[in-house]
Amino acid sequence: MKYLFSILCIFAYIQPNNAQTYEIGLIAGAANYVGDIGKTTYIAPNDIAIGAIAKWNRSKRHAFRASLLYAEVNGNDSDGDNRRKARGLDFNNTITELSVGMEYNFWEWYLYNDEPQFVPYLYTGITAFGYRSLYRNATNAIITDKEAFNFAIPMVIGIKKTLGRNFVIGAELGARYTFTDNIDGSAPTNNNGTAFGNSNTNDWYIFTGVTLSYTWGKVPCFCIF
Repeated sequence: MKYLFSILCIFAYIQPNNAQTYEIGLIAGAANYVGDIGKTTYIAPNDIAIGAIAKWNRSKRHAFRASLLYAEVNGNDSDGDNRRKARGLDFNNTITELSVGMEYNFWEWYLYNDEPQFVPYLYTGITAFGYRSLYRNATNAIITDKEAFNFAIPMVIGIKKTLGRNFVIGAELGARYTFTDNIDGSAPTNNNGTAFGNSNTNDWYIFTGVTLSYTWGKVPCFCIF
């Protein structure tokens, strides 16, 4: 039994960076869209965004991450340039996304030595999201057509800090490059709508906010022989 325990302990010790910690928490902030209606400022949060997040800190330098986010987005040509103001379009939409991928820490992130931890990080992966397909009708109004589904690439930068032993607070800015140009109704999928804007660029949406998560997991096994 003593030798079996020693073998198991050695196995735990040689796992990458000796740490397997889990996190689950909440996301809250604001979102904005960038596309063919309204202003083209990339970071201009103006609609609510809330969600949940989970992580498996597989090592001190990276974590596998999943998140669920609900966001409202809108655009109004009155906030755009003179050409858009003259056109006078506006829209509202909602986005529900599920994102999975990897979070990379700029330096070691270790939660077991009772020392305050702080680190900036990057995150990317794949995002699947649902939204309402829209179109522009003959009276120059944006109309809801049907529910739609598509994919996006998340590009996120953030910072995080421990709060005591079991909590982590963070702030992040994340852009999602989508594989659709119709969050705003500019590229309708039916035969009723009229296309407009730049058909060579897809829509983006941006999340800016904070995270608060609870951490737990086993302390790594360090054995002395």
